[in-house]
Amino acid sequence: MDIPPNQTVYISNLYEKLNKDEAKKLLYALFGQFGKVLDVVVMKGAALRGKAWVVFADVGAATDALRAMQDFPFFDKPLRLSFAKSKSEVITRLEAGSKKTKKDKKPAEAAKDAETAPALANGRGAHAPSATPAQRSVDVGEPNQTLFVENLPEATTADMLSMLFSQYNGFVEIRMVEARPGIAFIDFSNDAQSGVALSGLNGFHVTPQHALKITYAKR
Repeated sequence: MDIPPNQTVYISNLYEKLNKDEAKKLLYALFGQFGKVLDVVVMKGAALRGKAWVVFADVGAATDALRAMQDFPFFDKPLRLSFAKSKSEVITRLEAGSKKTKKDKKPAEAAKDAETAPALANGRGAHAPSATPAQRSVDVGEPNQTLFVENLPEATTADMLSMLFSQYNGFVEIRMVEARPGIAFIDFSNDAQSGVALSGLNGFHVTPQHALKITYAKR
């Protein structure tokens, strides 16, 4: 019997040598492009090694992620994806809280919340990872094949960034700066290809607290 689509994507065949925190950051970065990620659960232990769950705010984002990332080469191992068999704890808590809140609210307040809910579910709410108008209007410099990335989490590695940027055509390499944590240079084959990556990832949240700031490297 097929599992019906839901907000949680179950992942197996993960690269097992990643530590738990590193795996969570990578999965958040990889799957956050499809919509708002509420939680990433990575388990340790013999029975659960190589498995994880990514919880989205809505079913549509989870469906898009499953279709796009099925067999994605994650550290040379193809990801195996399916919808989770049971509802995640975070979704259960949210639904329970939502029911309680609606019961306590006046009809006018509940109606107002109903109007704003679709925007939040589609990733357009206040916490959405997309760039704001102010971010989009920032001067990104003279186009060339190298991108300069700032505001990276301190623990970011070249492998983590490679997972994110290698999905774009023309990706060449990641160059980290050991003396300056939090920045990196990303090389592409030409400025057209680097421009596509810049447009797609500028303002992207690799963690809830870190949104990528991407410009063209100065020549």
